[in-house]
Amino acid sequence: MSVVGFDNKKYLEMQSAKILERIDMFGGKLYLEFGGKLFDDYHASRVLPGFEPDSKIKMLSQLKDQAEIVIVISAKDIEKNKQRSDLGITYDSDVLRLIDIFRGKGFYVGSVVLTKFSEQPSAVAFKKRLEMLGVTVYRHYPIDGYPSEVEKIVSDEGYGKNEYIATTRPLVVVTAPGPGSGKMATCLSQLYHDYKNGIKSGYAKYETFPVWNLPLNHPVNIAYEAATADLNDMNMIDPFHLDTYGIMAVNYNRDVEIFPVLNAMMTKIMEVSPYKSPTDMGVNMAGNCIIDKEVVNNASKQEIIRRYYSALCSVKKGLLGKETLSKLEILMQKAQITINDRAVVKPALEKELLIGAPCCAIQLPNGKIVTGKTGNLLGACSAVLLNALKALGDIDDSIDLISSTVIEPIQKLKVKHMGSANPRLHTDEILLSLAVSAVTNPTADLAMKQLDALKGAELHSTVMISSVDERTFKKLGVNVTCEPKREGDNIFIKS
Repeated sequence: MSVVGFDNKKYLEMQSAKILERIDMFGGKLYLEFGGKLFDDYHASRVLPGFEPDSKIKMLSQLKDQAEIVIVISAKDIEKNKQRSDLGITYDSDVLRLIDIFRGKGFYVGSVVLTKFSEQPSAVAFKKRLEMLGVTVYRHYPIDGYPSEVEKIVSDEGYGKNEYIATTRPLVVVTAPGPGSGKMATCLSQLYHDYKNGIKSGYAKYETFPVWNLPLNHPVNIAYEAATADLNDMNMIDPFHLDTYGIMAVNYNRDVEIFPVLNAMMTKIMEVSPYKSPTDMGVNMAGNCIIDKEVVNNASKQEIIRRYYSALCSVKKGLLGKETLSKLEILMQKAQITINDRAVVKPALEKELLIGAPCCAIQLPNGKIVTGKTGNLLGACSAVLLNALKALGDIDDSIDLISSTVIEPIQKLKVKHMGSANPRLHTDEILLSLAVSAVTNPTADLAMKQLDALKGAELHSTVMISSVDERTFKKLGVNVTCEPKREGDNIFIKS
């Protein structure tokens, strides 16, 4: 049974109240920079069991009538065709996706802002496309000397050149497809124009991690460093907060480094800066909603190990430098954990040693560990998936959920007609076969009914798995790690 360490209901209530308080603080207008993911925040749900992946959007839904969305994208990122690695789509495509999702949830999307705009051909084309779709687009331009030359930035030659974003609601949520898009600069540009025109407004930042009121080396905060190891983010004590209030607060290096410049900008714009530290800018109440420290600690440590294994595989594939791996090894030591603290690693490796073929082990939410091996009909991932469903449904292990007479024609189709070199069924193919079998086979139907119970399960493979299997497990809510080893000598991991 899954355990809960985080009070999501309390979080929604406290977070909404904090944002309303900040709106009032600035006289009724707030530009809220949203860091991280507004929805599908699976990192937060893994390290804070009980945190729902769509908690942030649910929280904003309580303020829907007061909020409008502004989506920011860098023209340079459009020109570079930059992609979201988790979704495999470009940033400009993600802007369209975000608009659809926000509108589908009843939010008003006011506009899209193209930052660092210098007439890049791809950005110009994207602007025209958005306008043809009925989306209002604004252009913000590069500023020489940004962010150090405050006098120039906060002037008609700096923020003053940017097109002013017309907004109609008291809460303006500024979000983006990814980091480095220019969210903060967009907010400050708006402040400059507002104050120049006698409009009172303010700026605040909403990022879940690091959690400011947890210790620096708390597993939750170490897990955040592990998640951003490739960005060279580093948690640190906020020196400005400590000097001003005598209170230890955790922030990260980029916010601490930019704060003196940001504070100078806000002072120039507003005459008096409302903030004494980067922590002051935040509206994050997550640390107040942890209800079981042990559950959260354990979950965060598991996340660190998963991030370590992910980096090992990325290095093996030539996608990541070893310096990131070295940082993760240091974080593992800091958290006082090893790979042996992941319960599914040892059973998977022992099974492989015993049979001499790739294997998987999965720990179900009830704690039971089930294994699966590579065979003639199924890969290890498909085998362990079926075995897990049997265990959850209390189905005898000797029973075949899918007949070989069903599997073999699919293999023939894959190899003879679809050009696949791998005849074994992947997890998505095995689930489709199981669904078809369930129509006439009550036992297969019982197995299908166990799929929801896989959410939160932990799986380890003795070889790197295909992207198809990886996506399937992700959709099922299964957390996967792999040994940094290929099945065979090929350097391309086939799907």
